[in-house]
Amino acid sequence: MHRLRRLKFWALAAVVVMAAGCAAVPPSSNSSASSSWSTDASATALGSNPSIQHAPLATPPDAAQIARDDAMEMQAARQAADHADVLYTNIWQRIRAGFAIPDMDGPAMVPYVNQAVQWYSTRPDYVARMTERSRKYLYYIVQEVERRHLPTELALLPFVESAFNPDALSSAQASGMWQFIPSTGKHFKLKQTMFQDDRRDVMASTKAALDYLTKLHTMFGNWQLALAAYNWGEGGVQRAMTYNQAKGLPVSYGALNMPLETRNYYPKLQAVKDIIADPAKYGISLPDVPDHPYFKPVVITQDIDVDLAAKLANMTVREFRSLNPSYNKPVILAATKPTILLPYDNATAFEQAVANYQGPLSTWTTYVVRSTATPFQLARNLHLTEAALRDVNNIPPRTLVKAGSTLLIPKPPQDEQNVSRHAVENAVLALAPDIPPGRRQRLIAGPNDTPFTVAHRYGLSPAEVAQWNHIAEGGRFRPRSIIVVYSRRPVFKQHELILAQRDKRRIVRVADRRKITRTTKRSLRYSIHTSFRHDLKVAQR
Repeated sequence: MHRLRRLKFWALAAVVVMAAGCAAVPPSSNSSASSSWSTDASATALGSNPSIQHAPLATPPDAAQIARDDAMEMQAARQAADHADVLYTNIWQRIRAGFAIPDMDGPAMVPYVNQAVQWYSTRPDYVARMTERSRKYLYYIVQEVERRHLPTELALLPFVESAFNPDALSSAQASGMWQFIPSTGKHFKLKQTMFQDDRRDVMASTKAALDYLTKLHTMFGNWQLALAAYNWGEGGVQRAMTYNQAKGLPVSYGALNMPLETRNYYPKLQAVKDIIADPAKYGISLPDVPDHPYFKPVVITQDIDVDLAAKLANMTVREFRSLNPSYNKPVILAATKPTILLPYDNATAFEQAVANYQGPLSTWTTYVVRSTATPFQLARNLHLTEAALRDVNNIPPRTLVKAGSTLLIPKPPQDEQNVSRHAVENAVLALAPDIPPGRRQRLIAGPNDTPFTVAHRYGLSPAEVAQWNHIAEGGRFRPRSIIVVYSRRPVFKQHELILAQRDKRRIVRVADRRKITRTTKRSLRYSIHTSFRHDLKVAQR
């Protein structure tokens, strides 16, 4: 028995030696087997050896462990790339170095690209304003694009979308530099509240746009189609691709049937890319934008008025809002720990100025409407002017403010508390159409009548009276002109009599005018008919 075991052992050892020898023999130069095939053969020979079944071969790592290892290696490689010491003279040089999307050179799309290049190159003033506006935001966007290892052409997309205007608003209600519509903005976690719209936030909208573009690229596998989907919608591109596939047609950008706006979308981006790549070729001069950060984020911990924040940052309100366009109201509420963007040189000074400031930082608070009312009634109860209440809360004409709505109002002097987080996150402004009460009545304007005097006389709002009569609230009615009001109070009877007589005279005048017109037309037809017959007789002679 022991002898048999020894024979089996020596036989197994011989097999191991033969396998090792075979694995050690290199393939001949004229062999068609590749090195990868040789490696696989060696691994198979080693794996079939029962005498060396150590732990790594017997229990190979699972897929999750392999994925974790690969992710760690990729992260290390990316960190090494992020910390590479590459210096650029300006941001344009850095952008050029990262171009990676193929140009459109097919005959179907070249005319669109040439047309876009022609449009930009013949408008140097427009390009100058656009590129000058971009200097505040380009470094941050390029930094985010490179951090995600995306082509730097994507950093130029706001040139096409909004001309780098963070306050841009389209007819489809797309807002911000990256032009997010409300539904897409919510999908990518862009807050849209009464006090803040993150679609206009520089940092938040850039992150959401790059997330969306990355998703579209994963979906379509092609940056040109991904950009078409960014403009048209992924559903539209998918339907066009499905149609072409069913017809045996190509599914490239130029081959798909798409709206004209989308057809010109990527050609515009390529035109901007071509101009950035060689501005002198097109007679364009680019501003000198340094390759370093323009702004620094600062966290807000106390409610602060926008005007005061700009003052403490040593900036104009316009400059402050250009970096912080997401705040809709004249106050920045600290309940959600928002951040503001300030130029690097101003950020530290701002924090120090806030710490040393003596006095209230905010002069605004919120008020929840208890019962549905007109803006005039609310303003009177809150001791405000109706115009001020409408303006700060964006209340349009002919509307009622419904119960439960949140209004921004001046803060009482004794109130030093910040607005609560619950109030900020749940604030809504619900409006309803304002159907005027009472019946429509007409008055005759006196020599000194204004919307205010008429409103005071009938218990109405001056803004409503002005709106009903298409006159400015501070204007004056022309004496003896007609004023329209909606009121339950009856007007003066003499006004009704005078207006009734005026209407009767007007009806008579209109009837006489119509009678004269009919007579004139009849005479004209008769004269034409007679002359025609007369001419005919003469002609027959």
